[in-house]
Order: sequence, then structure tokens, then C-alpha cells
Amino acid sequence: MTHFKPFIQQLIELRNTLFRSAISFIVIFVCLSFYANDIYSFFSAPLIAKLTDGNKLVSTGLTSTFLVPIKITAFISFLLSLPFIFYQFWRFISPGLYKKEKKLILLSFVSGFILFFVGMAFAYYLIFPIVFNFFILMTPSNVSLMIDISNYLDLILSLLISFGLAFEVPVIILILVTLGWVKVKTLEEARPYMVVIAFVIGAILTPPDVISQFCLAIPLWFLYELGLFVSKRINLKA
Repeated sequence: MTHFKPFIQQLIELRNTLFRSAISFIVIFVCLSFYANDIYSFFSAPLIAKLTDGNKLVSTGLTSTFLVPIKITAFISFLLSLPFIFYQFWRFISPGLYKKEKKLILLSFVSGFILFFVGMAFAYYLIFPIVFNFFILMTPSNVSLMIDISNYLDLILSLLISFGLAFEVPVIILILVTLGWVKVKTLEEARPYMVVIAFVIGAILTPPDVISQFCLAIPLWFLYELGLFVSKRINLKA
């Protein structure tokens, strides 16, 4: 029975890791929940700034005025708890990793975490005004635009997550090249296909308009090139 002890200890440690990770999220969420309406106001500001007289945000559900701020607060709480969650899992897996693997994982997480927030900031400050302005301008003159806050939440979350993930492309390329799964030359030869894929991804992940598609596809292609550049530099130093 003694040979089962290490495995049982690992299960106990994994349980404790999951528990501490969940607690970190709950603590941050509880603290931020007092400012849920302020957080929602921050994320609704780009749209409100574009609304003209007669157009406004509305709630078609009784619970939406409560649930929508809570949902966006939960999303932000999860993102802010990721460093602590990573640290907990890092303590769990790091003893079994080689030095090179530790360095790659740490670099990937730190750069990926930063780039995700950069992607969300890009969407918030640059893409939101463009997209909202486009849809508002396309509204017929005899139509009073009233936007349900639940639909608005779904839209901004999809855009924030889409651009956050898009900005992970350099990290993904770096990991693939570092692990030797893909060669830089192969990725360079795939450039023409990547342009097409970028526009397909832009069409899938953004609202059904050409502007949103271009706003995601062009940065995605640029980030692909950035990933190639960084990977090539690292290969030269290796």
C-alpha cells in the first residue's frame, strides 16, 4: 500500500490547489461586487458616449439590472485572480519540471497574461468606439435605438475575449517553435494562408460587419508576424 501514498498525496495537494484557487476568485469577486455598478458603467461608457438623443440603454428583464453588472464583475474577478491561480498550480507542477520547461511556462504565462489585457484594452479604447459608431450610424432615421443591457454584455464580452485571445498569437507561436513542434520556416511559408485564416476568424468572432472583421483580422496578422520575428530572434540566440 505504500506505493499508493505519493499518488494520494498528489490528489490531496491538487484538491488544496483547486480550493485555494477558488477562494482567491471568491475573495476578489466579493470585494469587487461592491463596485459592480461602477464596473458596468466603465464598460458601458464607450457606447453611451456614442448614443444620441432618443437612443439609450434599456433593460427588458427585471433581473438584468442586477445580473449584468454582476456578470461583468465576475469576469473581471476571474482575470484578476489568474496570477494567484497560476501560482497555486505552479507550486503543484513545478517540482516535476525541467529548468527549460519552467522558464518556458513562466515566460508564456507572464507574456500571455499581459498580452490578454493589452488585447482587451485595444478592443475597449479603439474597437468599441468604431463598432458602436458604425452600428449607430446605420440606424434608420425613423428608428429609436434602444439597446438591451444583456445583449450589450454579450457583445462586449465576445469582443473582449476575442481580442484578448487574438493577442495570444505571438505566445502560441513562441511555444510551438521553442518545443520544436513547428519550424519558423514552415510558419513563414504559411503566411498567405494565415491572412485568409485571420479574416475567417475575424468573421466568426466579431459582429456581422466588415469593419469589425478588419479590426480583428489586421491585428491578428500583425501579431502573427510579431510571433515569427520573436521566435526567429530566439532561435538565433540559441
